[in-house]
Amino acid sequence: MRLLLDTHLLLWLAAYPERLAGDVLELVEDSGNDLCFSVTAIWETAIKFSRGRDDFDVEPGFLRRELLQHGFSELSIRGEHAVAIAGLPLIHKDPFDRILIAQAMVEGIVLLTADRVVAQYPGPIRLV
Repeated sequence: MRLLLDTHLLLWLAAYPERLAGDVLELVEDSGNDLCFSVTAIWETAIKFSRGRDDFDVEPGFLRRELLQHGFSELSIRGEHAVAIAGLPLIHKDPFDRILIAQAMVEGIVLLTADRVVAQYPGPIRLV
């Protein structure tokens, strides 16, 4: 299964694995799954890290290197992802989450999230 992890799950995986639920670790450790991260997550981390947010205390370059070294594929943002945002209901206004949702829908990737609001969207989204 192809999986796209949201930004908080990626941060927790890189720096605070004890925050992850057991089922997330099982999915990540399953060699049959193709793990992806979006450039969106690195972008969001860079912005919030530079502002000194406590929940974004992982240096974005470190995060990206760790993910690539652990076999994650990097998903770029394409125009069709941006266009798909226009069709999303206004359940959540966070632009980073909205592009992740659109990417999951366009690419047919399951988005793993710990955010209950994000999980309300239709499509390939799994609350963990």
